[in-house]
Amino acid sequence: MAQRARRWRNTAAAVTAAGMITAGAVAPGAAAAEEPRIDLKVLVVDNGDSPVRAVTAQLKSTGVPYTTVDLNDADRPKITESFLSDTVNGRPRAKYQGVVLPNESPFGAGSAEQTALETYERTYGIPQVDAYTWAHPEVGLDYTSEGGWAGTLDGREASVTAAGKAGWFGYLDGAFQFEDNSASIQESYGYVARPRAGFTSYVDIPVPGGTGRGSLVGEYAHDGRRELVVTFAYNGSQQQFRLLARGIVEWLTQGVHLGRTRNSFAVHIDDVFAPDSRWDTERDCTPGDFDCAGGDGEGTTPIRMTADDAAYAAQWQREHGFTMDMVYNAGSGEAWKTEHGGTDALTDRLLADKAQYRWVNHTYTHPFLGCVQDTSTVPWSCAKNADGSTKYMSRAEIAAQIRDNHDWAVNKGLPVDRTELVTGEHSGLKTLPQQPADNPNLAGALADTGVKWIASDNSREPEQRAIGNALTVPRHPMNVYYNVGTAAEMADEYNWVYTSRADGGSGVCEDNPTSTCLDEPLDLTTGYAEHIVPQEARTALGHVLAGDPRPHYAHQSNLAEERLLYPVMEKVLDDYRALFADNTPLETPRHSAVGTEVQRRAAWQTALANGRVTAYRVGNTVTVTAPSGTQVPVTAPEGTKKQLLLGTGTFGTAYAGARSAWTTPEALQSALTLKLP
Repeated sequence: MAQRARRWRNTAAAVTAAGMITAGAVAPGAAAAEEPRIDLKVLVVDNGDSPVRAVTAQLKSTGVPYTTVDLNDADRPKITESFLSDTVNGRPRAKYQGVVLPNESPFGAGSAEQTALETYERTYGIPQVDAYTWAHPEVGLDYTSEGGWAGTLDGREASVTAAGKAGWFGYLDGAFQFEDNSASIQESYGYVARPRAGFTSYVDIPVPGGTGRGSLVGEYAHDGRRELVVTFAYNGSQQQFRLLARGIVEWLTQGVHLGRTRNSFAVHIDDVFAPDSRWDTERDCTPGDFDCAGGDGEGTTPIRMTADDAAYAAQWQREHGFTMDMVYNAGSGEAWKTEHGGTDALTDRLLADKAQYRWVNHTYTHPFLGCVQDTSTVPWSCAKNADGSTKYMSRAEIAAQIRDNHDWAVNKGLPVDRTELVTGEHSGLKTLPQQPADNPNLAGALADTGVKWIASDNSREPEQRAIGNALTVPRHPMNVYYNVGTAAEMADEYNWVYTSRADGGSGVCEDNPTSTCLDEPLDLTTGYAEHIVPQEARTALGHVLAGDPRPHYAHQSNLAEERLLYPVMEKVLDDYRALFADNTPLETPRHSAVGTEVQRRAAWQTALANGRVTAYRVGNTVTVTAPSGTQVPVTAPEGTKKQLLLGTGTFGTAYAGARSAWTTPEALQSALTLKLP
């Protein structure tokens, strides 16, 4: 990557010295040899199509600043020389380090705007991404009629070429398949074509019905410019795009940009030590729940891990190189122990293996920490005080639940972090529709017990927010239910939720506009393995590939009996490792680290939105200024050094063939300075 960075710099310098800078960009004479300033920002020309929107979303999630020109806005700025470049203190400045276009010539070949853009790219060595175009000689490809092909790519296998692996797509292992989620829907159309002179293919497939291979993604170098040419349609959620998105951004920025992204998959196991209620396949509800007729829990067998389940969990982690977060209820475990003769083999086994897990406080006995629930009606409501105000659990009671659970862990030698908390059912936080506001006693209790990171449900509250001095950590619920221990139970409840009334289901899927009913009920024997596991694994892997750091959560019941969660986790891990090279490992950050990452990303986006970040490159020096105290995300090539007060130090940590970090200027420095190789 160092060679790529150096070649990019020298290209820009060479064209500048050759006098190719346009009139007005640089003064004649000696100034013409001065290396230009390249601002670390991307120009996006948006026509409203999904490929441009997908690339834009990747820029934003990575943390790369960009400016959008909306082609559908009659009042948009025109692309001119002055819009693209100027001078700063006599030095020529390129305002954008890369350009994203909907196709190779959105303004029209030979138009004033297209000419200004192409001249700019040629002058400063600025790369251009053609988000989606067809195969033709103007983008360095033969027509598909000349030994190529055009059609639906669903289910077809593509490969990263040797050039792609040696370059910007080297974080991928090689082959991957285009998604094919529905036989009745065309999901991705593309043009497979043979490269011409000047074209280097990065991703290709065998020509369907023909011979040889044809490009789907490649670089076309011509006329002093470079274009990344993508010849298949996509949207931001499709796996094939998600796999290539990192490489597109790295190519566009030549590996030097603001922003960073890592792929992570953390799994929280809630209710550890506690039993979970069991789904009743006859009554289609869970005894013990308020809305289950006669559901007082009598006669039901709760679901709870055994010592064998715990031993299997530890072994599974070792075999798969993965660490789960055990979100524990010590008081519930102590109650179980008392009710079962004063012994508990499960707790003994988990404590013996305590160092093999991470542990997160889930309150002592898992009570509802919000309003006091009035269960005399279905659905329940918040109980009222005599004056009509809502009756809430007190600050002292909440604090006791947190403190007692933490103290138990400390006494048992568990490696627990006092600042982390997951409340039962995410209670204490607002719960719509019954409790539209947080328990007003929650923030004080968190402060009393030193909690800084409290879990929330990402399906209800995807954005991080403050609870007093604490911040929420949104978690993705996994669609493996807490109240099932067998595949048949899981499929039965899944059918109840996702089939129509006519098919014997609840009809919830019919009433909810965001849901879709199954065509027919799942087979109780095979439905879990054949339908639910691949679907849930695909959803979780989608979060991973999107660079989403938010953890997923399931329950201890899913590690018990038929151990339903393992097939889902194994598929996520196996699929990921088959897709990515060893230099791009799957990270598993703990609860507090996820909260910190989400917090930093939000602060960074705010700084960008407020125009308070300045970043540019001159030759091999990158300079960044941001509001004091702001953590700055930066990605740069291997060999990059950070300027210290005296000398330099190694920058960042290695990931996906680059180095990246959240960083700040050193003490007494007003700006962050990096020296590229």
